[in-house]
Amino acid sequence: MSGRIKPRLGGQDAPQPTTSRPKSPYWTLITAFAGWKLFLFIIAAGSTIIGDAYDTSGGLVVLGHENRNQHHLHLGKRLIARLTSWDAIYFVSVARRDYRFEQEWAFGSGLPLAIRAVLPFLALFGVGITDHHHHGVGERLGDDDGAGRVPEALAGVLVANAAHLLSVLVLYRLSQLIWPPADVRGDRDRTKSKSKLLLPLVAALLHIISPAGVFLSAPYAESSCSLFSFAGYLFYAHSCLSSSAADANAYILLSGLAFGIATLFRSNAILNGIPFAWEVFETLPRLFRRPAVAIPRLLALGVGGVLVALGSIVPQAVAYQRFCLSGTPSGGVGGGGGGDLLLPRPPAWCQGLLPSIYTFVQQHYWNTGFLRYWTVPNIPLFLLAAPMLAILAKSGAEQLLPLLSPASAAPAGDRQLLNAADQKRLPDPEAARRLSTLVRSAAAAQVLLAMLAVSTYHVQIITRISSGYPLWYWWLADHLITDGGESGSKSGSRVVVFMVLYASIQGVLFTSFLPPA
Repeated sequence: MSGRIKPRLGGQDAPQPTTSRPKSPYWTLITAFAGWKLFLFIIAAGSTIIGDAYDTSGGLVVLGHENRNQHHLHLGKRLIARLTSWDAIYFVSVARRDYRFEQEWAFGSGLPLAIRAVLPFLALFGVGITDHHHHGVGERLGDDDGAGRVPEALAGVLVANAAHLLSVLVLYRLSQLIWPPADVRGDRDRTKSKSKLLLPLVAALLHIISPAGVFLSAPYAESSCSLFSFAGYLFYAHSCLSSSAADANAYILLSGLAFGIATLFRSNAILNGIPFAWEVFETLPRLFRRPAVAIPRLLALGVGGVLVALGSIVPQAVAYQRFCLSGTPSGGVGGGGGGDLLLPRPPAWCQGLLPSIYTFVQQHYWNTGFLRYWTVPNIPLFLLAAPMLAILAKSGAEQLLPLLSPASAAPAGDRQLLNAADQKRLPDPEAARRLSTLVRSAAAAQVLLAMLAVSTYHVQIITRISSGYPLWYWWLADHLITDGGESGSKSGSRVVVFMVLYASIQGVLFTSFLPPA
């Protein structure tokens, strides 16, 4: 028996120190998400209260022509109308009465379908009954009489915010799979080991404050695209780590399906097909050495790649059937309920070698295309996009340069996100090789995205479409954690300040219907 005597205080045993249980990372992410959304909605509400938007078309579409003077409406409806600005008008209109006009096909069908799926649940709470009780379902889909689209706009806001929260949680889980928790006491480099423990949480927190800002809260497709993109990478990571070939190939198919759904929301998500193509080239040399393993893997990769492409092909095929085949209407599904027009002759794009309404609409209505945006008036937009372009290019290049130039591998090795020490903590060398390929292919996807933004897209949208690419979050998180007091840490902090400031200013501009969008 020990001879120690417990100290007594006032005749009573001294209180023993209590250890509080650390908060769950998921709870940390949810509370941080709620705080950030509250901040953005306060900005949007303040902009709504202060004065009218520069362009009131969004309010007319959402609230109806009978509510031209919106000041008598309660703040909730006015705020929803303000969040339905710019492209959001197209999404809620298509959700109400399907595609009618040619230019609307520039916007993916994923979000309108999601909005329609939510509407019955809103109806359970009485939302939508007032606006639509005079219309049948078929008639409502074809109606464009200015009755307002509050239910669709509200559903779009709910979908966007729910998808953003889920994408934060999925990114956290994905990062945990690639950098699994490890006992840092046995590692020589404690700082780097601890950084890998924190990296999943920090990366997910960075996705919360993404420079996409209010676009992840408004009826836009970015947050849903991020959710399914991260889910696709999560399934792919499971495939890399699976010890069963059958399970690994099944995960590949789920990954392709998730990436295909992401492409249904935003066309740039088709770049998520790069991991499939990359692994095909890595697997082909083993085809004759281990055919029993290589052939099923190649088949799974091929089908997975097709599923990714279908997210783009299916909408194009639907548009081709409606516009290009004789006797078909131009608008909604199966006639759309009376709002469609029979075209006297197929449009010119139907005669193309690869007829694509999306390519035509982007060029004809939005003037996108190779170097078309390179004009003097657009120089400020290139400057606005420069920080995000630099982040995408630098973070991606650091992962790819060692492959392109072996001589650069040594100095760049410290900045490899999945380095040799990380790979030793994975189940086996094959899993490490596949995960390393996944990380590098994610880098290639975002570098290609940056190149397309500079050369082909409206360059300013890079600040929001970059939200669905995980690698730069990992890279920035790694910089924030590992660089200590070095200049790298300061540059990482500056990037975070930029993200917060940009999202804040953007919230005011967006809800006032002011550019850039």
